[in-house]
Order: sequence, then C-alpha cells, then structure tokens
Amino acid sequence: MSSGLWGYESAEGYTAGTDLTGFRVEATDGHIGKVDKHTEDVDTAHIVVDTGPWIFGREVLLPAGTISRVDAVEKTVWVNRTKDEIKNSPEFDRDQHTDSRDHRDRVDGYYTGGTAL
Repeated sequence: MSSGLWGYESAEGYTAGTDLTGFRVEATDGHIGKVDKHTEDVDTAHIVVDTGPWIFGREVLLPAGTISRVDAVEKTVWVNRTKDEIKNSPEFDRDQHTDSRDHRDRVDGYYTGGTAL
C-alpha cells in the first residue's frame, strides 16, 4: 500500500486529534457529503463519507491522503479528487470493509492507478 495515501501528512490545516465527524466534504468540483467516521490509525487513516442523495445514499471510504485541506472553523474537509473519481471508487460496505485490508488494497490501487476494481 502507498503509505502516504493512508496518513494525514498532506492535509493542510489538519491537527491530530481533531474530530472530523460531521464536517462537510468538498471534492475539487463541488460538495459530496459529510464525514460519518474517521480514523487516525497508522497506515490506515481514512474518512468515511456519507454522500446522501448525491449517489443515492452511498458511503465511500477515502484515504486520509486524499484530503488536501481541513478548516476546523468552517468544519470543512477538501479532497483532491473529483466527484466522478469518488463516485466510481470501489463499493464500500461499513459492515465488511471498515477494517478490511483487502478493501484498503483495492482503494489504494484505485486512487494510485495501480490495480483495477
């Protein structure tokens, strides 16, 4: 896995320990939803985004390395991916994939251009 993809190092304005739950999430081309869950776990840091009606209530797992900026005052997270990239990401099922290394490997491959879905 690409370790930089699974850490908050590239997220401008992010402070360790900040609870991102409920923050608005913006892709490079517009609003995609709200953070439903996040983790700071080493080598698996990510956010789970509830996309609401945008893609029919689907949740997506985004590696922390896709976050470009965090504004705690505005409660907004910006990710460096387009809506289509996020919409076409590997299916996410909270009950099966939150702690699944296999799913993280698929997500890693998708966002780094490595392997197919």
